Amino acid sequence: MRRRRPPESLDVGRLLHIGWNIAQAMLVFLLLGWLVWRGALAMEYNWQWYRLPPFFYRVIDGEVIWGPLVWGLIQTIKLAIVSGVVAIMIGSVTAFARLSDSIASERIATWYLEAIRNTPLLVQLFLFYFVLSPIFGIDRFWSGVLCLSFFEGSFAAEIIRGGIQGVDKAQYEASDAIGLSTTDKFRYVIIPQSMPLILPPLTGLLVSLIKHSAIVSVIAVTELTTAALNIISDTFMAFEVWLVVAGMYLVLTISLSTAVSLFERRLNRSHREI
Repeated sequence: MRRRRPPESLDVGRLLHIGWNIAQAMLVFLLLGWLVWRGALAMEYNWQWYRLPPFFYRVIDGEVIWGPLVWGLIQTIKLAIVSGVVAIMIGSVTAFARLSDSIASERIATWYLEAIRNTPLLVQLFLFYFVLSPIFGIDRFWSGVLCLSFFEGSFAAEIIRGGIQGVDKAQYEASDAIGLSTTDKFRYVIIPQSMPLILPPLTGLLVSLIKHSAIVSVIAVTELTTAALNIISDTFMAFEVWLVVAGMYLVLTISLSTAVSLFERRLNRSHREI
């Protein structure tokens, strides 16, 4: 039977710590805003915030028409989700290949990691788009997805491998002692216990993937950065557009970090209650 934990009392110190962190963040944002304002003032920049709403949406004959910034955001989210899933799959396969007893699998996985992590992402993107895409008939969106997936998957592999190796050796011995197969051992014992070790760095990797997705603008994938560049080329509103786009990326990354943090907290709580 699970034991019910007593209700937690109000932690005043923790609340004060959170409040102080929020105050520090607000101070940093105010300082950055002041620096931007001073820079624009020195350039005699003419702010045109009133021109931005049509790039989010327009209402024509009672129908809402979404603007390029919204479509770019949707494309960025789609790119990040697909690339993230594929990257985790590639990372999992590579991690288990490095942990396997097969010399061939371990060598192939090591060569892949060394090749990807020691070459620039932009060079890899050009190789995928200009070399592999014409050979296999891949469009530019999937070229970006594959490039980001293989790049981030190399880092995901080491995160997953480190989390699995971080599980106490006694758990492996106990699983073998009760006769679990290799698949069941990892499925029911090792992987669940490695998740608290894997999730925090994996969250940072997914946040990095969202930011790295901007690089596909060089192959004209119409994501958020590409939409911003097109708007700036038409309106010359560099400050307004880049500040808004930076805020949109910030909301995406903070939302992802918060969601994973809540999931991790719930996972740790369920483990403590068992």
